[in-house]
Amino acid sequence: MTAVLHSEADIRARLDVVARQIAQAPLKPDFAVAILAGAFVFAADLLRALAREGLSLPIEFLWLRSYADKRTGGEIAVLVGPTERIHGKTVLLIDGVLDGGHTLAKAKELLINAEAAAVMTAVAVDKMRDDAVMVADRALFAGTRGFLVGYGMDDVGADRGLPYIARARASESLSGILPPLKLPCAPFSRPSGSSLPF
Repeated sequence: MTAVLHSEADIRARLDVVARQIAQAPLKPDFAVAILAGAFVFAADLLRALAREGLSLPIEFLWLRSYADKRTGGEIAVLVGPTERIHGKTVLLIDGVLDGGHTLAKAKELLINAEAAAVMTAVAVDKMRDDAVMVADRALFAGTRGFLVGYGMDDVGADRGLPYIARARASESLSGILPPLKLPCAPFSRPSGSSLPF
């Protein structure tokens, strides 16, 4: 069985907090881009929560693939890239989990190359790995460890539709991952050199 790390109630509570933070920030997004396939559940919930805060955003999708049919990330393939609608926009880039950060970094690079004015990031889970190439600007949960499933995240196609976030079966045996650290209200640092006020 999967081990539930963040329940439906946990997710609902954090969605309201994160949506309020984004909606009340000095620099607000005027466009959302979600990364398929892992972000689609979180993106739908976050956009509804933002709308309740008075910030209704149009959305497009990037389709990137890095895990393929395995649990470890590999080369990132761009199946669907950004469109010209990104030009000049302040984009909220949404993903499910920030693990090593390579997928999110690739997506951000694509948006900058498409001449987005600014890109801010939001994820359901930022694992806060020491070797990650970036951190998210906003996260529902920080420091959660293990191979995660549910809430849009899958294990080689399985368990994506679970309404909570859980650790996949036998994930501990894959890499000796530490037990989960639940830090839902921890402050989120930004990469050095970031000057965006969000």
